[in-house]
Amino acid sequence: MSTDAKPEYSPGLAGVIAGETKICWVDPNAGLMYRGYDIHEMGNKATFEEVAYLLLNGELPNGKQLKEFKEQIAAQRELPKEVVEMLRLLPKSTHPMDMLRTGVSMLSAFDKDISDNSHDANIRKSIKLIARVMTLITDGWRISQREKPLPEKPELSQAGNFFYKLDGRVPEAWQTRMMDTIFNLYADHEFNASTFAARVTASTLAGIYAAVTSAVGTLKGPLHGGANEESMKMLEEIKTPDRAEEWLKKQLAAKAKIMGFGHRVYKKGDSRVPVMRKIAHDLGKRTGKENWVLICEKLEEVMDREKGLCANVDLYAAPVFWMLGFKPELNTPLFAASRVAGWCAHVTEQHDNNRLIRPRSLYTGPKLRKYPGPPGSA
Repeated sequence: MSTDAKPEYSPGLAGVIAGETKICWVDPNAGLMYRGYDIHEMGNKATFEEVAYLLLNGELPNGKQLKEFKEQIAAQRELPKEVVEMLRLLPKSTHPMDMLRTGVSMLSAFDKDISDNSHDANIRKSIKLIARVMTLITDGWRISQREKPLPEKPELSQAGNFFYKLDGRVPEAWQTRMMDTIFNLYADHEFNASTFAARVTASTLAGIYAAVTSAVGTLKGPLHGGANEESMKMLEEIKTPDRAEEWLKKQLAAKAKIMGFGHRVYKKGDSRVPVMRKIAHDLGKRTGKENWVLICEKLEEVMDREKGLCANVDLYAAPVFWMLGFKPELNTPLFAASRVAGWCAHVTEQHDNNRLIRPRSLYTGPKLRKYPGPPGSA
């Protein structure tokens, strides 16, 4: 029997430093930094492609580099016909995140760099993944709605393309700007659950497609990316701001999980909330649906008073996506269309300086027991 001292235990790895990164820093006192840049300072000014380039390459692009990067992404959006056919073979009731997970895994077979984990190969594959994750979402959605996927418009940005590929309409400038800001806020968030899952997979020297497949599967869960989909269901159940306080108090009394509140790292509230709240207000005025924002604000007020918990970005992301015209089932895929840039940056960083991620567990089972022999033996 081992005489080793019992190791310290942190449930859910809370507060445990599991690695080093130069990509992103989540400040517990409500800050978020990508490669040294405050994302709130550049979030509503930069394009998503600019932020993706920064995450992958460590520096902001100059004009020529940004133009080339946008062209590279646009050129890689189209899916192999076999992947599109696979999407058609799935049941129409398949959740978009399950379509995406299966699609990312299948894409690996069509990449000649599949087994090359070098930095340059990973960057090439990252560009393809950033481009094609979005297409898997939009083509998969249209197929599930019994509509044909739309042809590519390479002149559109990633933000503009997301709108167009879903319903065939090129968005207005203000819609594209909002989507760029949303993508920028979601692009990375340090060692969150899906990113950590990607890094664990990558640490075995599995390729970037395997790592991103792990990340997509992790993101779907309602305690991670799926929270914004669940948050919209909550708002639809509440219906009006005057019902919010009574509804929340009943849920708290029943010890129910309230989506859109609390965060493992932030101590003074999610730093992305003010930006998302502002977008929600703007959209509410544009669409005449300010009701959703007022429900969120009432929930924030009551939750702070009753539990001292602050809202996280998912609370306001849910009505923002709804007012932009996206069904709740697309909320988490939309998150993935942005976060794939962060996942790819982290996988590349992991492969560049790899060490297998292999933590220990704290055994709580029975003490050592003697095996009595097979049943019926003397």
